[in-house]
Amino acid sequence: MDKHKLTLQEMRGIEFPSDVIRSLALNIMNRHFKHTPNEEKINTINTVLTHPEHYHDHETLSVLALKLMSKTALEVAHDFFDLADEPKHFEVFGNKHIESNAIKQMEMVMRLPVVMKGALMPDAHQGYGIPIGGVVATENAVIPYGVGMDIGCRMALSILDLPGSYVDRNVYAARKALHDNTHFGNDGGLEFRQDHAILDHPHFQSTELLRRLHGKAARQLGSSGSGNHFVEFGVVMLHEENTLQLPGGAYAALLSHSGSRSLGANIAQHYTNVAIAKCRLPREARHLAWLTLDSDEGQAYWLAMNLAGEYAKACHDRIHHNVCRALGVKTVATVENHHNFAWKETHGNTEYVVHRKGATPAGEGVHGIIPGSMTTPGYIVRGLGNALSIQSAAHGAGRKMSRQKAKDSITMSSLKKMLQAEKVTLIGGSPEEAPGAYKDIEVIMKSQGTLIEVEGKFHPRVVRMAKD
Repeated sequence: MDKHKLTLQEMRGIEFPSDVIRSLALNIMNRHFKHTPNEEKINTINTVLTHPEHYHDHETLSVLALKLMSKTALEVAHDFFDLADEPKHFEVFGNKHIESNAIKQMEMVMRLPVVMKGALMPDAHQGYGIPIGGVVATENAVIPYGVGMDIGCRMALSILDLPGSYVDRNVYAARKALHDNTHFGNDGGLEFRQDHAILDHPHFQSTELLRRLHGKAARQLGSSGSGNHFVEFGVVMLHEENTLQLPGGAYAALLSHSGSRSLGANIAQHYTNVAIAKCRLPREARHLAWLTLDSDEGQAYWLAMNLAGEYAKACHDRIHHNVCRALGVKTVATVENHHNFAWKETHGNTEYVVHRKGATPAGEGVHGIIPGSMTTPGYIVRGLGNALSIQSAAHGAGRKMSRQKAKDSITMSSLKKMLQAEKVTLIGGSPEEAPGAYKDIEVIMKSQGTLIEVEGKFHPRVVRMAKD
C-alpha cells in the first residue's frame, strides 16, 4: 500500500488551539495512519478537534483527545476547584519516624475539597501525589493518582505443609524453583503458558483501553515488577494463640510482593490524564485530580481499577501455584492483602472511598502481611479496626533512603556480606533494596500497637528480586 505523508502546509486550513496540538496531530497521523489518504487524515483530525470526548479511549487518538480535553478544561472557569486555606485534621502514627516532606505532602492532600478524613502510617515517606503510607477518605470521588500507578500492589503468603527446618535443608531446590518459575522486570513474562480465569473476565471487553491491554496482561500473568517487588522462601513462626486455625510453631512458607504490572500502570496513567482534563486544580495539586463516581469516567476507572486488582491477585495465584508445584509442596493457609487500592467503606454512618497508598487494611479481625526487608522479618497481623487510622496500618518498614541515595552509598559487596551474615540467599536484587535503605521494621511495629495484633513472623531465607 502507498504511504501518504501529511504536511503542515496541507493542514493550514485547520484551526488548532495551539502549536503543540498541531504538531501532535501531525505526528500521530504520519506515524499511525501512514497508509490513509491525506484527505481522510484531515477529516479525522477535524472530528477529534470537534468531539475529543468520543476518542479518550481510542488506541492511537486518545493522546490527542486527552490533550484537547485538558486544554478545554483549562479554559472553562467553572471546572476550577480551589484548595482550602488550611488542611483538615489528619492523624499521624509514629510521628518521630516520618520526615517533614511527607507530612507537608499530606497537608496538601487534606486541602482538597473532596477529602474528608486522612491518616499517615508510621512507615510513611514522600511519594507521588499522596505520600506512601497515606490513607485518604473521600466522598463519592476517586483520585486515580491517589490509588497509585501500581494498582493492586499486594502481599500474598502461603504457609506450607512442611516444618520450618525444610527451608534451610533445601536452599538449592528453593533457589532453583524461584529461578525457574518467576520472572522480574518491567518487560517480558514467564517462558511457559499461564492460564487463569482472569484472562476471560468480561471487563476486559468493556472499554477500548482494556481490550488493548489484554494481550500484554496475558503475557505478563504470573510475573513480578521491579523495585521492591519480591518472591521469598522463608520460615513462619506462628504464635500459639492465632486466628489462622493452625497450631503454633515453625512452618516453611512462600511470600510474594507485586502488583498489576503494565495493566495497572496504563490504567492509572490514562485515568489520571482524564481526571486532570476534567478537574482543574492549582498546579501544585494537579495530579490529585479526582473523578466523581456518578460520572461515566469515574465508573470506567472504578471498573478498570477493580479489574487490575483482580489481575494482581491472579499474578500472585500463579506465582504460588508454579513454585509450589515445582517443589511438590502444598499450602495449609494463606494470608493476602492489597496495599495500593481504593475501597468503598462505611465509617460511622457515611460511605467513603478509602484510598490506601502503601497502607494495609486493618479492619477488626482482618489479616494482613507487613514485610520488613530481605534480611529482616515480616509480620502476620490481625487488624483492630482503629477508627483514627481509618482502619489501616503500615505496609512495610518504609524507605529511609531514596533509591539513588542507596545506590550511591551501599555497594553490592557490602550487601552480599550482610546477606551472608544473616544466612539469606539472594537471586537478583540490588543495593537500592538493601536493608540499610529501609527504616527499622521493629520500630515501625512498635508505633502501631493500637492498629494491629501480631500473630506471627516471616523470616526470609531465599529471596528473588529484579536485578535493578
